[in-house]
Amino acid sequence: MTAVERRIPVMQPMLGEEEARAAAEAVLSGWVAQGPRVAEFERRFAAAVGAGHGVAVSSCTTGLHLALVLLGVGPGDEVVVPSFSFIATANAVRYCGATPIFADVELTTGNVTVETVDAVRTPRTRAVIAVHQGGVPFDVRALRAAADGWGVALVEDAACAAGSTAYGAPVGAGAAVAAWSFHPRKVITTGEGGMVTVDREEWAVRGRRLREHGMNVSAADRHASAQPVLEAYLETGFNYRMTDIQAAVGLVQLGRLAGLVAQRRDLAARYQALLADVPGAVPVRDPAYGRTNFQSFWVLLTDEFGAGRDEALSTLAAAGVSARRGIMAAHLEPAYAEAHPPALPVTERLTRNSLILPLHHNLTGDDQDRIVGVLRALSSRAPGR
Repeated sequence: MTAVERRIPVMQPMLGEEEARAAAEAVLSGWVAQGPRVAEFERRFAAAVGAGHGVAVSSCTTGLHLALVLLGVGPGDEVVVPSFSFIATANAVRYCGATPIFADVELTTGNVTVETVDAVRTPRTRAVIAVHQGGVPFDVRALRAAADGWGVALVEDAACAAGSTAYGAPVGAGAAVAAWSFHPRKVITTGEGGMVTVDREEWAVRGRRLREHGMNVSAADRHASAQPVLEAYLETGFNYRMTDIQAAVGLVQLGRLAGLVAQRRDLAARYQALLADVPGAVPVRDPAYGRTNFQSFWVLLTDEFGAGRDEALSTLAAAGVSARRGIMAAHLEPAYAEAHPPALPVTERLTRNSLILPLHHNLTGDDQDRIVGVLRALSSRAPGR
């Protein structure tokens, strides 16, 4: 890397003056906790993804936990999840006292399928959490139909999927329950924060109660009342609230979503074209039934590449490129050492041999040329070339 070459970050959130003004307005309003901006963000986000109702929460992790609570998942139950996901997907099951059962994924999308779930489900299976991994939609028609046939609930982990589509509709449209993330690594962000979208009003009502300690009336409603309100706590709940400051930022970000997805798809298409002549570097692509937002752009390195994933990461780092290992495999982490899942060959291949390349709004064509140039040079050193 020469002195004039800048380091290329793996991601950067798109935040500007409009978000700063919105946050400042929330602060100056005097109402910074969960309030009217949160309610507006819930309505607008649910409308954007084609869902019936939105329940804003403090993170996608708390959203997944809340979703499972709404479904009545508890001790003695099993929930099928992909190991090929951030560890929060499996952890949320443990929060309920239930047991996560790891399913394998398909190589092209990194997602569970009807077949991989069916291979591990048992009479104790209460629910399935299917992840739209890295923004790549899973086959919602097939999995929703299968879950209905099995008599189990389907929770859609859409942490990365805002702006992705399946069968021409936004991911989230038609989902009974889905959880979303607004972490800075996602396409739109509120700093930290998440959302649960549901198709049943009674779930939305209970979800909003549970996120606020099980209270029968929200703090915002009590504050707005001209008369004293004596609240009651109807069940054991949680402190999973989003603040109005976060929601103010989220409302601005939501207005950027379509443009950000379009830009990411353009950058992904350029990556795919550049990688076409790099042997052994297989980039993620849209599935036949949907379009990804390319929240993450991962590349699978096959034996033809001639170098391992870790060597590729080190070589990129030396060239000033901040890439990352591919999606983790939860069953290989110490926290799940006792899980002893069945063989998960595709999961282990993907997590061992894939890496995530930079993709964000500040990435330039020259940056992409430089990144792929490093991979091309590394691949050219393979024996026989």
